[in-house]
Amino acid sequence: MVDRRAVLLGLLSCPVCASLARAAGGPPWSYEGADGPAQWGDLDPGFKACAAGSQQSPIDLKGAIKADFGHLELDWKPQAYTVVNNGHTVQANAKPGSFARVAGETYALRQFHFHMPSEHAINGARTAMEVHFVHAGPGGRYAVVGAFMKSGATNAAFGAVMAAAPRTLGEGALRRPIDPRQLVPAKSDVYRYAGSLTTPPCSEVVDWNVYARSIEVAAGDIAAFHALYPMNARPLQPLNRRFVLIGH
Repeated sequence: MVDRRAVLLGLLSCPVCASLARAAGGPPWSYEGADGPAQWGDLDPGFKACAAGSQQSPIDLKGAIKADFGHLELDWKPQAYTVVNNGHTVQANAKPGSFARVAGETYALRQFHFHMPSEHAINGARTAMEVHFVHAGPGGRYAVVGAFMKSGATNAAFGAVMAAAPRTLGEGALRRPIDPRQLVPAKSDVYRYAGSLTTPPCSEVVDWNVYARSIEVAAGDIAAFHALYPMNARPLQPLNRRFVLIGH
């Protein structure tokens, strides 16, 4: 179980996470046991959406409807990210200047982080890991760009992040800039749907954009993440009355 100090350390390292999780006064939560996903909605009144929400994430990306919703535009700048072990994941905090453009709206990149196994599934199948790029946009909404990760060729960007990731709570820094575009497929269809944060408070304010194709990363780097967080993925949530779209 992650203690209060762990939560506060991660939030102080990432201001956007603090606003998302209200965490300075929020209770500890984890991925198993008495404060695991099945109990999130009962841990704090602000976490109510985790149990009562109707547009929760992650989901199984099945039965997608083909649609022409325009390209997902990524204007991400290489930089030497601050890498944080925050008690829930390994996270890279971004400096201002990187953006995603989704459905005509511009969202600013705040951070990216990793889950094991992948939080989303495709027709019930999950991959070894998933990366989430969190962007803040107008009206309090967020655009999250996700990419599946599987064992294969070395990925220099992921390798650099894992080399810099502290093995205990705290923060480190990359030795040199990396291009975050190495962590998403060069060409791929994209799934799009309306959903939520996958961690408390589970707010339903997220435009999800998940690449259909996976990227490859080194087995050794997957093992390094597993040594820190062998499981930090929320269970799949019901689709309810939502539609999942897929386009270029």
